[in-house]
Amino acid sequence: MPPGNRPARLILEDGRIFSGWSLGNPDDALGELCFNTGLTGYQEILTDPSYAGQIITFTAPHIGNYGTNDDDREAERIQAAGLVIHSLSPLASNWRSRSSLEEYLKRQQVTGITGVDTRALTRHLRQNGARNGFITTREATAAGLIKKVRDWPAMTGRDLTAQVTCATPWEWPASGTESYRVVVLDFGIKWSTLKILSSRGCRLTLVPATTSAEDVLARSPDGVLLSNGPGDPAACDQAIRTAKKLLGRVPILGICLGHQILNLASGAKTFKLKFGHRGSNHPVQNLRSGRIEITSQNHGFAVDAEHLPPSLEITHRNLNDNTVEGTRWKDAPAFSVQYHPEGGPGPSDSRYIFDAFLTLMDRYR
Repeated sequence: MPPGNRPARLILEDGRIFSGWSLGNPDDALGELCFNTGLTGYQEILTDPSYAGQIITFTAPHIGNYGTNDDDREAERIQAAGLVIHSLSPLASNWRSRSSLEEYLKRQQVTGITGVDTRALTRHLRQNGARNGFITTREATAAGLIKKVRDWPAMTGRDLTAQVTCATPWEWPASGTESYRVVVLDFGIKWSTLKILSSRGCRLTLVPATTSAEDVLARSPDGVLLSNGPGDPAACDQAIRTAKKLLGRVPILGICLGHQILNLASGAKTFKLKFGHRGSNHPVQNLRSGRIEITSQNHGFAVDAEHLPPSLEITHRNLNDNTVEGTRWKDAPAFSVQYHPEGGPGPSDSRYIFDAFLTLMDRYR
């Protein structure tokens, strides 16, 4: 037990209860419970805007051993609704560390629970599917707390981009010589994606998720990036309309939620995965080259391969469950991937995706 921390419970909507000790802010946390299989990168994961509305369970048993710093963030602050871990490291030992994970959570008022049997919890989610969870230190009866979590809205049907998008347009300059102008539809962009594109000579203009196609094109971009983000892609009506109007008029790269929105704009369908893909070790095959990539992923929805229009070609497949991981448009300068090619955190196998985007912009400029 961390010194001074209070008893806490994690309550699932199906009535399953896990006991532990409060971590960070000793308050309530409600959200969809999911698990991430990455061995490292807890700070990048917690600050990834794609996790808005979700409570993250780390399957790695020992978390917090290298602390936190200002350089590994994927956003200004923690975006996840809460976290669940088995064991909190009592020592943050790394030359880059500026504060412990416990201090980081308290400073940002994020609630967690430690001491949980995360192996049993992960098996429960794999067998029964993702479901809402509730972290609390309340001493109320279990029945009342279970009702509270059951009343929490499901992830299906929720557009969460408004919680994580930028409020007004802003610029991320190119590092070095500026060669490309890219407009980023910000559905919850990760900073490591911006850093990689900036290092390749892109000046990036981030615009809110509700920006119209006309406003995007008025900026005369060489290309458009539809970013990652949280929630149900089918609920992002405005973004789907914008993507539909942009297709064929400017080179487009879609990543994660952006990939799903771009496919929906072309008439495809999406569906909710049983427990999602979250981690930095997911094998994906590039069907055009035959190459296998180990990828970083974070999504709970996927594009339905059985309902793709003829204008789309599947370019990547997940080797664990054969779901669609990438598509290419036959009649427009556009392509997209379901995984996170920047690898923040994770391997750099897929960073060629950004180079392919530059090549596409060169071809149509």
